[in-house]
Amino acid sequence: MRIGICGGTFDPFHHGHLEPVLAVREEMQWDRVLYIPAWRQPFKAGRIVAAGSHRFAMAALAIRNHDAFYLSPIELERGGISYSVDTLEALHQQYEGASFDLIIGADNLADLHRWKNPERLFQLARFVVLKRGVAGRESGVGEKPAPSPALVPTRGVGGGELGVGEQEANVSPTPDSRPATPAARIVFAANATVPVSSTEIRERVRAGQSIDAFVDPLVSRYIHHYGLYKEGQP
Repeated sequence: MRIGICGGTFDPFHHGHLEPVLAVREEMQWDRVLYIPAWRQPFKAGRIVAAGSHRFAMAALAIRNHDAFYLSPIELERGGISYSVDTLEALHQQYEGASFDLIIGADNLADLHRWKNPERLFQLARFVVLKRGVAGRESGVGEKPAPSPALVPTRGVGGGELGVGEQEANVSPTPDSRPATPAARIVFAANATVPVSSTEIRERVRAGQSIDAFVDPLVSRYIHHYGLYKEGQP
């Protein structure tokens, strides 16, 4: 079984977290896709986010019609900083014999050396890089244009955060001190971008503007029902 792992804050979950993954699922041959809301993203440790229960519920509503898409509370239950190397270690025990693809945004590639335990991470998963619709924002997919799907070796890059469009803080080695990882592989997937970000959605909610074009209708209703992202809220 090959499993695509898509993690992040999902604050809130929107079309940019789902549609690009749907577009490349068959090409990447994922038997299932596992979404994992983070308890705390390493590079966003100081930002206040909606409660994990809300973020989990919104993700569940958004993927409800896709049988091969699943949701895991593993990082929410573990708490603390959500390091992907820890999550992947646990997933290998949970899904014995499975192969994992870690889905990231193209803008994360330059920062992989900052992630935690690079050698082990590349043993645990392959990277699948997607383009991102909004530069510098958490749209769930990459920002920079990526070539057509191709398997390429990498050298001296690390790994960590599961978040698509997210990054993982760790001690940053100098380029000369980064360990070589000749067995590491990165797949670039050709996907359409979705011009939306969680930041934009939160700002629109605070401004009293519609978010129906950016999120699932039930997610929109959930946000308004619970009064999420209003002034004074995360």
